[in-house]
Amino acid sequence: MLRTVLTATVAVLTVAPLAAAQPIYPAPDPDPFYAAPADVDRAAPGDVLAVRPMPEALGFPGATVTLIKFRSTNSADKPIAATTTVLTPPNPAPGRPLLSYQHIINGLGARCAVSHALYETDPNLMVREAFALNAALLRGWSVALPDHLGPTSAYGAAKLGGMITLDGIRAARRVTELGLATSPVAMLGYSGGGMATAWAAAMAPTYAPELPIVGAAEGGVPMNLLKMMEGLGYSRHPAFGLIIAAAIGLEREYPTQLPVSQNLNAFGMSVRDRISDSCTNDILYVGAGQGITDVAASTSLAHDQRARGVLEENSLELYDKVPAVPIFQWRAFQDPLIPVDSIDNTMRRYCDAGVRVQSELEPSTDHLAAAVLGAPFALAWVDARFRGEPAPSNC
Repeated sequence: MLRTVLTATVAVLTVAPLAAAQPIYPAPDPDPFYAAPADVDRAAPGDVLAVRPMPEALGFPGATVTLIKFRSTNSADKPIAATTTVLTPPNPAPGRPLLSYQHIINGLGARCAVSHALYETDPNLMVREAFALNAALLRGWSVALPDHLGPTSAYGAAKLGGMITLDGIRAARRVTELGLATSPVAMLGYSGGGMATAWAAAMAPTYAPELPIVGAAEGGVPMNLLKMMEGLGYSRHPAFGLIIAAAIGLEREYPTQLPVSQNLNAFGMSVRDRISDSCTNDILYVGAGQGITDVAASTSLAHDQRARGVLEENSLELYDKVPAVPIFQWRAFQDPLIPVDSIDNTMRRYCDAGVRVQSELEPSTDHLAAAVLGAPFALAWVDARFRGEPAPSNC
């Protein structure tokens, strides 16, 4: 499904213009805490803008919850205000490890962000990812949960997620009462969360070289959006809602290069408007059974260089930098949703550059099943990095 989502997005993005429609952004978060201050441009990336103690989150008994607003950077290199939620275990030890955990977030509205989902009994969050988070808390680690789609819920923007992840780690370490100033850091995420994790690991040497990151565990990562485009089909799909959601999210981050709204037909605009503030279930419901030709005016600009440039900018296989820390990478043995050769090529390039890479294949052909199968091994790998053990490699 993820491969179809990201590849089909391009066809929606590159159709002949019909009108001068503008991008549609999510409604402003009703909570003023999330708003960017007028002087956000005066802050440096990772500077703390505000801190709020939060109630205990359902599913994480005994953990103290702290919401942090901080300065980050968007894909146009402009300052933004972003948020991360830090879970602190009971009886925290000084200098305890900090795990930045990047969730899979399939949404276009503010309420889809992890900081909100923690208090809305989100079944995906509770069932799919609470196990890993509680396992980390039981080890005595603090866990940072960045809202890595950013303030406009730019679903599909991978590089943005990397910068927000790194700045969220910076911010968590700067909140004195959390006691994380000297903590070692690791990162973990799968699928969309793996994209943010993998980009953060690759960008850290230049974007945040001061962070004491000991390793990154990244699973099921779509590493080349151009190759995903090549697998595009025009048939109707039960998960088409996520396809157009990714188109809307990318348009929010790249409004000039990807004028999606100008290239939708009347029905496509109707679908766009209905899901512009929605989360996974509503997005899937509205788009179920639709296809590219149902929402797009035409596909005559499928080779538009502006669109290709955006995909290239968010394709980690094409990014020339490499991580400075060990990498644990896992994926399904066969994965119909993402081009696995791009993962293998990227890991091979990392190995050639001297990065310690441990790659694991899960005995599954299902994208989400592989997430569950690999999570215990990813956590064990992170645990060993926090203990200072030499990182294994099967390059």
